[in-house]
This record gives sequence, structure tokens and C-alpha cells, in this order.
Amino acid sequence: MELVVLNTSGKETGKKVTLDETVFGIEPNKHAVYLEVKQYLAAQRQGTHKSKERSEITASTKKLKKQKGSGSARYGDIKSPTFRGGGRVFGPKPRDYRFKLNKALKRLAKKSVLSQKMKDNSIRIVEGLSIAAPKTKDFVTILNALALNDKKSLFILPDTNKNVYLSSRNLPKTKVMKFNEISSYDLINAGEIVFLEGAVEKFQENLKK
Repeated sequence: MELVVLNTSGKETGKKVTLDETVFGIEPNKHAVYLEVKQYLAAQRQGTHKSKERSEITASTKKLKKQKGSGSARYGDIKSPTFRGGGRVFGPKPRDYRFKLNKALKRLAKKSVLSQKMKDNSIRIVEGLSIAAPKTKDFVTILNALALNDKKSLFILPDTNKNVYLSSRNLPKTKVMKFNEISSYDLINAGEIVFLEGAVEKFQENLKK
């Protein structure tokens, strides 16, 4: 399995990169992908929700009426959940929504997404980007050359490149990340995945650990 390497003008360079069949050519496991995406989204939740229970309400504790003889239901104080302004029964409490997944399952999820993207012809490999100074205009020129200006794209870098990151961060449909920062959610959320030359090998090695 091979992919042609493009330059920043969108033209073929004549070079090819061999892709590992065990990473880009497996049968996608949808359940593994579902679990990792669920884990990612759960980790984004703050979990700071809180409602007051009966014991936390500031109000009078006086019994509203006598226990018997009224002909209606018995009442305690006004903090009862049956009254407006009273405490809430079984309300939300602060909690951590994060949960653990095995590394093998997370690797399988990434391989599944990449394999599906490969089937959809949504993966490209581009020569290294060289941006002398942080300029969004320069990055937009590259996107136009690659016909990605109207698509959600994820650029995967082999190493940290501050100028590329700063040049792209104002673009709502473009995301730039280092190869070891990627989650299945990032891969799914992108319409097109662009590997910079050198990032593919590192990404494949990272998935085999």
C-alpha cells in the first residue's frame, strides 16, 4: 500500500511512502472507535454540576401545620422537595466523568479510523511545510493549493513546528497536531487527514508500541 507524496503546491513529487497494512488496511472495528470517542468526550465534561439538597437549603425549619387533623397530607418544613424553592431529591453532584481504556483498544480505534479514511481516499502525504514566520495568509495559500480551503482538515506533524501551528490556529476548519497527540476523535472529526513527510513513519511506530 503506497501513497504519492505531494508538495505544498499540490503536485506530485515522484516520491512514494509505503503504508503499513496493519495500520491503514484493517477491517474497521466500530465499537472500539465508539469507546474511544466516548472516552474523549467524557473527559471534556467539567462535572461541576450541583443542586442543593434539603439539608443545604437556608429556610425556616418550623413545621408548617400540625401532623394530624387537617384532612390533607402531612408536611414538615418549607425546605421539603414538594415545595417550590425546596431541596432537590437525587440532584446532580460534582463528579469526574473520565474512565479508563486499555492502550491496545485505543490503538485499534485509531487503526480503524485510518483504515476507513484510507478506503475513502481521505489521506494525503505532503512534503515538510516551511513557513518562515507565523502568517495565516501563507497557510491559506497552501490549503488552496491542496484544495482543502473548504474542508475540515487535520495536519499531522512529525515534530513541533511553532510557525505552522501559529499560522493555522485562526482557521476554524483546520487543526495542526503532533503525531503523538492524536486521538480517534481528532481523526474522525477531520474530513481530510494530511500527514507531513516523516510523520507517517513515526505515527505507525507509535501505534505498534
